[in-house]
Amino acid sequence: MANGQWYPPEWPDRIRALAAGTLTPVTPKRAATVMLLKDTGTGSGPVVHMLRRRASMAFAGGAYAYPGGGVDPRDDDRAIGWAGPTRAWWADRLGVDEAGAQAIVCAAVRETYEEAGVLLAGPTGDSVVGDTTGADWEADRAALVDRELSFAEFLDRRGLVLRSDLLGAWARWITPEFESRRYDTWFFVAALPEGQRTRNASTEADRTVWITPADAVAGYDKGELLMMPPTVATLRGLAECATAAEALASAPGRDMAPVLARARLSGDEVVLSWPGHDEFTKHVPSAGATPATPSDPTGGAPA
Repeated sequence: MANGQWYPPEWPDRIRALAAGTLTPVTPKRAATVMLLKDTGTGSGPVVHMLRRRASMAFAGGAYAYPGGGVDPRDDDRAIGWAGPTRAWWADRLGVDEAGAQAIVCAAVRETYEEAGVLLAGPTGDSVVGDTTGADWEADRAALVDRELSFAEFLDRRGLVLRSDLLGAWARWITPEFESRRYDTWFFVAALPEGQRTRNASTEADRTVWITPADAVAGYDKGELLMMPPTVATLRGLAECATAAEALASAPGRDMAPVLARARLSGDEVVLSWPGHDEFTKHVPSAGATPATPSDPTGGAPA
């Protein structure tokens, strides 16, 4: 049975155009995404918060993913309240300069708040905010989404510091050169703070679910859940962790070398591969391919 690998039908033609020199790759936009975990106490390991992108979305419509999005240019425009490892430490870990590191970490925290209502920040370096579902919080979240308020301004106004120590850098994947929408995405792991709860606050998602990484991967393997390769790869890594704390503790040892798909022509066949991840290799005949059609075995369980 085919798995649920997201594969747009226009890719073979774009790959051929790239090989022929008639397609110029677009520069990838920096982005961040966060795998929120919480323990269930059932012995089956932690569950991860996932959202299903609306089918109408131009990029990865219908695919399951994590909260995340692009870096806001204002995410690095000034110093913000910051707790945890220094910007220099993060720069080394993420493979960028210090301004870039602040922007990427800010994007991870900001997007998690914008899309899931979860905020990895607190009044002090050893505290975290509680319930963020009130009307005043929602007004600020909406202003962030509309870019009427920068994340630095939001933190400053509320007297909060970003808790970078609550994040663990997990992986980095770059959208293939032949894709029209490209992202250089850093994947982070974090535990759901006590007192907070997720909700579907994203206009880009039609469903959210808490699911064990093993169950999510099983759904993908059966062709029932549609996902992009980095989502599947990170889920397989998370499935090896017995608790959220174990996932966070293992993050510093994760390889952050960027993963970028390679495409080549072999006769009339397009061969698409992701270095280090052989399971995603695709052999596409000249006729092209039909993308997987997902169903939803989760029953639409809410966050």
